Amino acid sequence: MPKSMTGYGKAECLYHNKQIVVEIKSVNSKTLDVNLRFPTIYRENESEIRGLLNKVVQRGKVDVFISLEAQNGKAAIEINAGIFKAYFAQLHGIMGELHIEPDKNNMVSAILRMPDVLKQPVEQLDEGEWQAIMTCFVQALGAFEDFREQEGKMIMQDIVQRITCIGTLLHQVDEYEPCRLDTVRQRVLAGIEGLQLEYDQNRFEQELIYYIEKFDVTEEKVRLKQHGQYFLDTAGEEASGRKLGFIAQEIGREVNTLGSKANHAGIQKIVVQMKDELEKVKEQLLNVL
Repeated sequence: MPKSMTGYGKAECLYHNKQIVVEIKSVNSKTLDVNLRFPTIYRENESEIRGLLNKVVQRGKVDVFISLEAQNGKAAIEINAGIFKAYFAQLHGIMGELHIEPDKNNMVSAILRMPDVLKQPVEQLDEGEWQAIMTCFVQALGAFEDFREQEGKMIMQDIVQRITCIGTLLHQVDEYEPCRLDTVRQRVLAGIEGLQLEYDQNRFEQELIYYIEKFDVTEEKVRLKQHGQYFLDTAGEEASGRKLGFIAQEIGREVNTLGSKANHAGIQKIVVQMKDELEKVKEQLLNVL
C-alpha cells in the first residue's frame, strides 16, 4: 500500500539529566529534501541520521528537529563572576570620580553586554548521549512511518473509490449508444434533404457509415476500462505513486477522446463527471509516495 508523503512523528527520552526530544515532519515534494536541526557538537554524526532517513523516505520535504534540555536547572549560559565584579568596580569608581549617581539596573545591563562576561560551557561529545539520541530518533521514525502508512491508506481508499466511480459512469454510456448514432444519422439526412439535391443513395450510405464510424467510442471504452483495472491492480503496490500518476494521465486521455466523440448531451454530462473525479484523483496522488 502506498504511503503518504505527509507525516509526523515525535519521541522523547531521558539521558542522565537531559531531556531528548526528536520531531520528524514531512510534506510532499518531487524529490527527497532533508533539513536537520540538532546540536552542533554532533554535526559529524549527521550522515548516520541521513542514512536512516534515506532507507525509509524516498521522496518528500523532511524536517528533523533534535533538542536536548538540561533537567537540573543549570543554565546553558553562565556569567563569569570575576570579570563581572571587575567591570562593576571600575564603572562604580569612574562614576564616583565624575560625581554621577550610579543606577545599578543600568550598570548591570551594560556590564552583561561587555566582552567575556557571558560564557557558554564547553560541551564534549558524549557517545552514550549520542546513542540515546539515535534510540529516540528511531522511535520517532517509527511513529512517523505509522502516520504515513495510516494517511496513505485513507488517501488510497478515497482514490480507489473515485476510480471505481469512473468505471460505473463508463457503464452508463452504453444506454446512450443506440440513440446517439441514430441522432447523428437523422441529422445528416435532414441536412442533405434540406439541400434538395440529387445524390447516389448507395454512395451516400457508404459515406454515412464512414462518417458515423468516426463517432464510434468502442475503443475508448475498452481502453478506459483496461486503464481503470490496471490502476486498481497497481494501487495495492508499495511506492506506486508515480506509476499511478502515469496511469491517471492515460485515463484522462481516453476520457477526453470520449468527450470529443460523444456528440450527445447525456454522454457529455457523464464525461464531465468523470473529469471531476479524475481531477480529485490527481490531486490526491500528489501526496502519495
